[in-house]
Amino acid sequence: MTLDTLHFTPWSALAGGALIGAAAVWLMLSDGRIAGISGIVGGLLRPYAGDVGWRIAFIVGMLLAPWAYRLVAVVPEAQIDAGTAMLVTAGLLVGFGTRLGSGCTSGHGVCGLSRLSWRSLVATLCFMATGFLTVFVVRHVLNVGGAA
Repeated sequence: MTLDTLHFTPWSALAGGALIGAAAVWLMLSDGRIAGISGIVGGLLRPYAGDVGWRIAFIVGMLLAPWAYRLVAVVPEAQIDAGTAMLVTAGLLVGFGTRLGSGCTSGHGVCGLSRLSWRSLVATLCFMATGFLTVFVVRHVLNVGGAA
């Protein structure tokens, strides 16, 4: 994936972060739930009566948001420099890590840190360190995709 720093949009990034924070607070205050995406999706895999509607609404909102954004702004084209096998492997590793860490970056990094959870701090530090290490090994040791 190529990062286009010439088209970096700090105001839209700030607005997006504020909207994520607002959605997390709204879900916590209105329903007492953590806006962790892996937990929301996981709850659909083993549903309880009366617990499906809000999960589907949350996921549909996440999927529709990029199209709504396109109505008001020009979205730069994304270029992914990885093949299907690499993307599938990465997705499976993220799923495994989410299960191992008892949550994902949204649950721990956004919601857990804002609640001052030590467990979420440790999990987020592990996510970040693993990401840094993975990029270093893949790009600079294995030289996959060329050195960044």
